[in-house]
Amino acid sequence: MKPKLLATLSLSLFTAASMLAQTYVVMVKPQGSKEWGYMKTDGSYAIEPKYRKCAPFSEEGLAIAQNPKNKEYQFVNLSGEPLATEVTDFALKSSFGFGLKGFSDGLAGIGKDKKWGYIGTDGKIAIPLKYDNISPFDNGHAIVELNDKYMVIDTKGNETPVDAKAKVVKDMKEGLAPFATEEKMEGFISPSGEILIEPKFSRVGYFNGGLAWARNAEGKIGFINVAGEWVIQPQFHAVKDFPKEGNLARVKLNDKWTFVNRTGEIKDLGVADVRDFSEGLAYGKTGEKVGFYNEAGEWVIKPQFEAVRDFKNGYAAAKQNGAWGVIDKTGVWVLQPKFDGIKDVEKVN
Repeated sequence: MKPKLLATLSLSLFTAASMLAQTYVVMVKPQGSKEWGYMKTDGSYAIEPKYRKCAPFSEEGLAIAQNPKNKEYQFVNLSGEPLATEVTDFALKSSFGFGLKGFSDGLAGIGKDKKWGYIGTDGKIAIPLKYDNISPFDNGHAIVELNDKYMVIDTKGNETPVDAKAKVVKDMKEGLAPFATEEKMEGFISPSGEILIEPKFSRVGYFNGGLAWARNAEGKIGFINVAGEWVIQPQFHAVKDFPKEGNLARVKLNDKWTFVNRTGEIKDLGVADVRDFSEGLAYGKTGEKVGFYNEAGEWVIKPQFEAVRDFKNGYAAAKQNGAWGVIDKTGVWVLQPKFDGIKDVEKVN
C-alpha cells in the first residue's frame, strides 16, 4: 500500500474512532413527569428522570444536578454518580443569563460564603474561593473580581490585573472580554489584561465567529473585527450575533428584519419569519408549522412541527402532536416525540 494512501486511511480510521468515542446526550422530561433525566441519542437512558433542577452535560462528562434529597447542587457523571467535591452545599452562577454553567476548560466556578473560585474535574479546589465575582473559563481564561478590581486569570490561577480604565468587565468569549469605562464607553480586554480594542463605542456585544456587534455614537450598529475595525459599517437599528460557523446574521434595517453576510451584503432570503442561523440552518414558519431553511432560503426540512429549538451538534429538538423529540439535519426523528420537555443535544467526549 502506498504511504500517502496508508496515511489517509489511518486518518479516516482515527476520525471514525474519535466519533465513536463521543456520546451525545440530551435532557428529557417524560410526559406527565416533573423530573428530568438524560438520554442518549440511541434512545437509552444515561440517567433515569429524577431531577427537578439540572443542566446539560459539558464535554468533560459532568452535569449540574440538584440532589433530590438535600436540594444541594452536585456534579454527576453519565452513570449518575455524584462527583465527590472538597466543598459541599456550594452555589453556582449562570452564564450570559442562560442557566447554570458547569465545567469549561476543565474547571467549574462555585461559591461558598459569598466567595467564589473553581474546582477541577477531580472535585478538588483548583483555584481558591476568594473572589467577589467570577466568570466561566473560555479559551483558558476567565474574568474575576476582587475588592472592586478586575483581573484575568488562567487555568492555573495566575492573575493579571486589568487596565485601570476598565470599570466594568464582562465574561470572556473567543478570548476577548467587553469592558466599559467610567464614561460608559466600551471596548475589549485581551487575556493579558490590556486594552486590545479602545473604548470608542457606546455599546458592544460579544465576539462570535470572529465578529462582534458595536454601536457608534449616533446609535447605529455594525460589526467589528478583533482589530476594532468596522467590517460592516454601522447602519442597523438592532442586530443579532453571527453564528460561530456560518455566514449570515440577523439585522434590523428600516424597521424590517433581514440578513447580512460577513462582507456587509444585505441578503433578503424571501422568508417571512427571520430567525438566527445555527449550524447552517434557521427555523421559520409557514402558517402554523415550523421547519428549517438554509442560507439560500431553501427549505431543507419542510414546515411540519409545532415548535423547534436551534440545531446543535447536528441535532434539534422538535415538537409534534404536543410532544417533543429530536431530529437530525434531514428531518428524521432520532428520538420520537414523546416528551413534555427536551433540551439541546450535547457532545460528551
